[in-house]
Amino acid sequence: MEIDAWKAQLEGERREKDRFLAGHWQSPIPLGDRAGFSGLAYYPPDPNYRLAIELHEHREKELVRMTYTKGEERDFVQWGEFRFRIGGEACVLQVYKSDTKEERLFIPFKDATSGNETYGGGRYLDLDAARHLTVDGKWTLDFNRAYNPWCVFSEAYTCPFVPQGNWLAVPIRAGEKDYP
Repeated sequence: MEIDAWKAQLEGERREKDRFLAGHWQSPIPLGDRAGFSGLAYYPPDPNYRLAIELHEHREKELVRMTYTKGEERDFVQWGEFRFRIGGEACVLQVYKSDTKEERLFIPFKDATSGNETYGGGRYLDLDAARHLTVDGKWTLDFNRAYNPWCVFSEAYTCPFVPQGNWLAVPIRAGEKDYP
C-alpha cells in the first residue's frame, strides 16, 4: 500500500476509534468521563514502524499462563515469534493465540516508552490473515496500530499483563500513547 494511502487509512481508523470511545454505548470510558474526552493521544504515523516480516511458527506449541490485572489467569498458545530490527536493535516478540483453532494473532508488548509515554502495562497488536498476511506469506506488523487495553480506560475491565519475554529494550514511538 502506498504511504499516503496507508497514512490516510490509519488516520481514518483513529478518528473512528475516537468517535466510538466518545459516544458508543459499548465504550470502555465511563459515562461520566466521556464529556471531557477529546480523543486519544497518538504518535504521528511513521512507516518505519510498519514491517512486513515472517512469522517463525514454533514446532512445539507451549501453553503460557498470563495473569490479568484483576488476578485471574488464562492460558494462551505461544504460536510463534516475529524477529525484526528497530533502530538497529534486534528484537523478538512472541505471538499468541487464545487457542489452537483461533485465527487471530495476539502480540502484547512493552517497550522503552512503557510507563513514560505509553501505558506502563504495555500495549497490544492483533493480526488476522485477511488484513495482515501479504501475498508472499509475510505478516504486516504495524506498530502504528498498537493500542491500549481497555483496563486503561476503566477499572471495570481486566487485561493480561505482558509476558516478560515481550519486553523490548527499544522505544516503539508508534501507536497509542498513554491515556490520562
